[in-house]
Amino acid sequence: MTCSDPIPAAGIADATLFRTEAYIGGRWRAAEDGATFAVTDPANGRTVGDVSALGHAESAAAVDAAQAAFADWSARLPQERAAILHRWHGLIRAAREDLARLMVLEQGKPLSEARGEIDYAASFVEFYAEEAKRPNIEGVTSHLPNAEVELWLEPVGVVALITPWNFPSAMLTRKAAAALAAGCTVVAHPSQETPFSALALAELADRAGVPPGVFNVVTGHAATVVAPWTRSPLVRALSFTGSTEIGRLLYRQSADTVKKLVLELGGHAPVLVFAGVDLDRAVSESIKAKFATSGQDCLGANRILVQRPVYAEFCRRFTAATLALRVGPGMQDPDIGPLMHERAVAKQEEQVADALARGATLACGGARHPLGPLFYCPTVLTDVPQDARILTEETFGPVAAIQPFDTEEEAVARANDTEYGLVAYVHSADPRQIYRLTRALQFGMVAVNRTKVTGAPIPFGGTKQSGLGREGARRGMEEFMEIKYVCRDWA
Repeated sequence: MTCSDPIPAAGIADATLFRTEAYIGGRWRAAEDGATFAVTDPANGRTVGDVSALGHAESAAAVDAAQAAFADWSARLPQERAAILHRWHGLIRAAREDLARLMVLEQGKPLSEARGEIDYAASFVEFYAEEAKRPNIEGVTSHLPNAEVELWLEPVGVVALITPWNFPSAMLTRKAAAALAAGCTVVAHPSQETPFSALALAELADRAGVPPGVFNVVTGHAATVVAPWTRSPLVRALSFTGSTEIGRLLYRQSADTVKKLVLELGGHAPVLVFAGVDLDRAVSESIKAKFATSGQDCLGANRILVQRPVYAEFCRRFTAATLALRVGPGMQDPDIGPLMHERAVAKQEEQVADALARGATLACGGARHPLGPLFYCPTVLTDVPQDARILTEETFGPVAAIQPFDTEEEAVARANDTEYGLVAYVHSADPRQIYRLTRALQFGMVAVNRTKVTGAPIPFGGTKQSGLGREGARRGMEEFMEIKYVCRDWA
């Protein structure tokens, strides 16, 4: 490593967290053919490092390693698994600053958001370290004479995890900690854009004493790495976070082996703002809902619906707040960092052009930022017509679309008019209205008068084509377990 290398320049103290090879069976492993792929810093386009691109055979070998480790790991006392997870949690917390800076290098998000994600990632490991000790046998009142009935929760086996680039640490620990706590072994594939965060977590897992083969991270091209997992009968469950399109593909590919699936897919979150609310608070929370992670968040607000009596004032204040957002490289800790790749920026441009062509008003932004090709100005579109693409497609960027509405029924109908059902945000001062809305909105999660709702103790997930299953909470661990029914007669 030279002084021009990005790791010391980024202020990362522990250079051994910067791994460029896959982690399989407790060993760091390069591709047999020497293949690599480059990871670039979205803020400036510079190469952060070259990572091993493993092939089908090595991907299958990771499954074999996980299967070989399963019997011992699943048979360990829950307290033993918990102790290892607690050590992993402590190491993640101790490496917080290095992990955050490594994330900024490959993902581009503002440094304070990266630190927050490391805290979030660590919280899942701590939570499931405790939950590991709690899946008890459940007694059931027998329906048969002279019989005792029990339900056992048992680990499903080898679990495949596929994680996205927008939350490269937290989405891995949310899945992996739950699976490991349940007694499963793991093969994980991080996004090709952001593999370093996952490899650093593998390094810390190794230091924590996770046995060889229990936690494997396989880097490479997604189609190459994941295909052997969807086909393998040894992989008994698959958890994926990403687009609905890819989720559907994995669903089909996993059908022949009838895997358990946890799919956290796309979102198209509405924000409903009613007259009578604290408008400053509604604006502040809506800014958070729209622009966190530079808008690259499945929970991000895609549509902001505002009741007509407060519509003009809301738009004025929201636009002023948007104009105050600072844009810059993640290491400078701005409000808005670069987008992940050129496709993301092009999507902003296409949706803005379409909305304007259909009659929307550009309140601010609407162009690339002079800082660089992957920076896009925070943008506000008002009076967005119902047929605009931005009202049906995920934006995944810093463009806000605002519409007026008149009645509660109209707002609910528009909010539910989507194939997605992940999260909805409601701002209302009327308790009865809040109750009606939380019942009527067809989403897996509803946030009322606030934005942040996620955390390790809650079951995260959506309805409709936003996915299957839940992550986090006790239910997140149970997704990786099977119920065994035992009916016993004492002979």
